[in-house]
Amino acid sequence: MNDQAQRLREQIQEKTTGRSTRLVAVTSGKGGVGKSNVTLNFALGLIEKGQKVLLFDVDLGLANLDVLMGITPKKNLMHLLEDDKTIFDIIEKGPNGLEFIAGGSGFTQFSQLEEWQLGKVFTELTKLQGYADVILFDTGAGITKESLQFILAADEILLVTTPEPPAITDAYAMMKVVHMKKPDAKIKLVINRATSTQEGEQTAEKLTVVAEKFLGFRASTLGMLPDDQHVSKAVKQQRPFIIAFPYSPAAKGIRQLVSTFCGTDEKRVQFVDQTGLKGFLTRLRKWM
Repeated sequence: MNDQAQRLREQIQEKTTGRSTRLVAVTSGKGGVGKSNVTLNFALGLIEKGQKVLLFDVDLGLANLDVLMGITPKKNLMHLLEDDKTIFDIIEKGPNGLEFIAGGSGFTQFSQLEEWQLGKVFTELTKLQGYADVILFDTGAGITKESLQFILAADEILLVTTPEPPAITDAYAMMKVVHMKKPDAKIKLVINRATSTQEGEQTAEKLTVVAEKFLGFRASTLGMLPDDQHVSKAVKQQRPFIIAFPYSPAAKGIRQLVSTFCGTDEKRVQFVDQTGLKGFLTRLRKWM
């Protein structure tokens, strides 16, 4: 049985060697802005577009993607430290073909792992090169050491905020910290819970103008999502809103975000990355 499992893993590696993987961290300046919900539904929207997606819950203290899906994962990142477990052993199955890796609420000090443990984790993560078109990292909210490690290591950053003044202030603080540490960081804004298109546009403009004036760079805006009662209904049902209410304003908004993210190609993300997972892990070690 172990030999069969090993051959299967080798076949997976052979099939995915040529694929370019887009590494995206999703973050927010504060909690309560709907970051994890946006991440989950965004992942499912990418799958609708024909993308192979792996969702990685690295909100290691308050991992909750599984709760939003109504799934109890059998494995999480902690299990990767067991001798006989590989990265493919801990990948869980979600709705509509979504694959995800649960963070585990007890795994809160990633940077404080012993060297052999980090070595094992990094070796296994390298195997994901080419496994998916997009790997989404759902990071913890706010500016924490653990979250920043993944944010700074990613190829792109989606920064989720709402039009509320405290959320805007904290989003700017996140932009400032990221820009100071990584001036060439690709930050894209997602305005969640906008009561109107005008409010969403004004929120994005406030952030981009202030960042340009005081930080010297202008973040781009991926798009906005409307304030939609279907979202809270879906959360109570523990179902992603793009599945529970596929024709809701929020679901339509997610699909628009995905279209913008993917560009004009309906079948495949057009993105060339010369470093891939190895480059990501090198940067991750740098920021530990």
